[in-house]
Amino acid sequence: YPLLFSLVVSFINYDFQIPGHAFVGLKNFERVVFDPIARWSIVLTALLSGASVAIEFLLGLAVALTMMKSFRGRGLIMSILIVPLFISPVIVGQTFTLLLQRPFGPTNYILGQLLGQEVTISWLTESPWVYFSIILADVWQWTPFMFVILLAGLTAIPPNLFEAAELDGVGPWQVFWSITLPHIAPMILLAITFRLLDAIRLFDTIFIMTGGGPGTQTYTASYYLYTIGFTQFHLSQATAGSWLFLIIT
Repeated sequence: YPLLFSLVVSFINYDFQIPGHAFVGLKNFERVVFDPIARWSIVLTALLSGASVAIEFLLGLAVALTMMKSFRGRGLIMSILIVPLFISPVIVGQTFTLLLQRPFGPTNYILGQLLGQEVTISWLTESPWVYFSIILADVWQWTPFMFVILLAGLTAIPPNLFEAAELDGVGPWQVFWSITLPHIAPMILLAITFRLLDAIRLFDTIFIMTGGGPGTQTYTASYYLYTIGFTQFHLSQATAGSWLFLIIT
């Protein structure tokens, strides 16, 4: 019912500012398609989600490979590593806002101490640093997701394959490309697909950290639809945009 109702809304004039629900055909879709902010939000969503998922995959794979072998304190370290998964994205956004906000956040001070000169980067209001900040927060929270899935795939590889490779004198790099990677390929596809589907819906951290700013530079697709529907009250346009976003996804 919600899907069918939203489909009906996208073809009518369902706007709090205009009385009545007249049939308007494809006008709501046209408004979204020809809105430059909507087009930018799609591009930004693709860039942010692609960059975040790529970094999360590489870091998650590196940590999973490190955690394959047993060592003292392994269980404790793994428990600490997966903690970010259980934290609300709103809390993550607020935490990184406190860390990066000028002039109170410690990030610029720490960088200044390391570089030996004053650092005055506006992480949340200045391009391109604002994009780095969003990606950093997302990577911190969701790298453990990649790590957990990839570690499950790595531990499922039969140990005798590695033993045979070691007896044959095969190097670590060749073992990774010939044994490890082919065996965990299905898990890699699963992890990237699930994470990408979630990443393109990025909203929480944007809402807390930047509020879509500066201007509309950090409008993702979800934030754009929220603003159109629940700030400007153009519900029919936002619903049409949601269906277009669904088709693209």
